[in-house]
Amino acid sequence: MTTTHDPTYEFRTARPDDTEAIEALDGSFTTDTVFDVTVTGDGFALREVPVDPPLVKVFPEGDGSGEEDGPEGGDGDSRTFVAVGAGGDLAGFAAVSYSPWNQRLTIEDIEVAPDHRGRGIGRTLMQHAVDFARERGAGHLWLEVTNVNAPAIRAYRRMGFAFCGLDTVLYQGTESEGEHALYMSMPCP
Repeated sequence: MTTTHDPTYEFRTARPDDTEAIEALDGSFTTDTVFDVTVTGDGFALREVPVDPPLVKVFPEGDGSGEEDGPEGGDGDSRTFVAVGAGGDLAGFAAVSYSPWNQRLTIEDIEVAPDHRGRGIGRTLMQHAVDFARERGAGHLWLEVTNVNAPAIRAYRRMGFAFCGLDTVLYQGTESEGEHALYMSMPCP
């Protein structure tokens, strides 16, 4: 297993010539569990449940991942960090933006290519986001994830994120109709 200290990967801020590879990265996933959402009058409850056959999720092109302005995001409060493999292939990226008014660093998108998963790349990209959050004076990090992306939810929880909200209508009228947006946050360490 490769670790975050493995010299096989270079972690850096994205450059304009990374744009095409970022846009082409395969962010699809397969999972044999999803988070079932139950909405009550006082809030909501989540329960991880098995699905058979396993769910395969492929995100459509132009899914609103925040890359429309290019990998550098267009201003000083946005960054895209990349992980590049030894062969020069893009292994993953994290696009983030900072909002001074509420001191929030939003993880706009984080993806790791299927062949590079399970090697600490997502955790290292998130650490770059945390470092950027500290530079900006962020009080917390925040992200949105679909309830069917159980692998990502489990990874975010291991990184210290906790559930903080739900949107049952965010995906209405999209290819993700029927899914729920879960919001997660963590204090900036």
